[in-house]
Amino acid sequence: MTVPVVVIQEAGLDGFWIHRALVAAGIESHVVDPASIAVSRRHRRAKTDRIDGEALVRTLMAWRRGEPRVCAMVHVPTPEEEDRRRVCRELKSLIGERIRHVNRVKGVLFAQGIGDYEPRNRDRRDRLEELRTGDGRPLPHHLKALVLRELDIIELLNRQIETVKSERDALLAEMQTIGSTPTPVRMLLGLKGIGPGFAGALWSEGLFRNFQNRRQVAAYAGLAPTPWKSGTINHEQGVSKAGNPRLRAIAVEMAWLWLRHQPGSALARWFHNRVRRLGSRAKTVTIVALARKLLVALWKYVTSGVVIEGAAMKTV
Repeated sequence: MTVPVVVIQEAGLDGFWIHRALVAAGIESHVVDPASIAVSRRHRRAKTDRIDGEALVRTLMAWRRGEPRVCAMVHVPTPEEEDRRRVCRELKSLIGERIRHVNRVKGVLFAQGIGDYEPRNRDRRDRLEELRTGDGRPLPHHLKALVLRELDIIELLNRQIETVKSERDALLAEMQTIGSTPTPVRMLLGLKGIGPGFAGALWSEGLFRNFQNRRQVAAYAGLAPTPWKSGTINHEQGVSKAGNPRLRAIAVEMAWLWLRHQPGSALARWFHNRVRRLGSRAKTVTIVALARKLLVALWKYVTSGVVIEGAAMKTV
């Protein structure tokens, strides 16, 4: 008698290689978001591997019975999709690393009364020889050695960032030439205010997926609203943040730039009207709402060709 084998596992640091190995062996495998599994609400709940395993089995049984709300199954990307998004993620990581080293140099020099030194300028090494502390002394020997080592790291990061940017641009150029119809990347790059960085990150982090509706788009980015309704209580708790944090950060950052580069769009007018009505304190909350609206509008634009109302295109 043939018995089917069904496996469930939590999404974690192991990535998706185990899931792919099981599927290749003909085993039905599911990857679940561990935060979506219901647990005891007691103040001190017991947690062991056995309890977690039993909860996974119960969740899998309910899922197989046709209860979709019992958990959130993870959409496993293909190896190509997973590899493609590493470029934008690595670029963001390298830029963050460079910022940390630049700030360290500025911090140690500021403690000596030097506040006008920029480690990213081309004359950084020549200027270092000319620097004097606030009380007129030359830089101490060990401090200068520290700064020189930091400059070596910054210059290495500059080269790596340029290399990764070249890889990203080559990847975007390749994705723009696929087929005869306009590709999503080409459509995104055609909008004013969206450059290669935003286009690549938007596509590789989220818009490459197939969403059924706008709620799924917002939920995947963690920008879906979280209501609290019980009896006479009815208020919003803000966005869920239960999604892709990189895509959410990109959407919020892009929303600020959208106001600058697309002031005549309907979304920008909606933002300014709402802030004018609610007051300037509502800017932070409203920009998150704008990020959700903008992300959904871009998804409709790249999938269905629905042009964003009032959006300006780049001039060739």
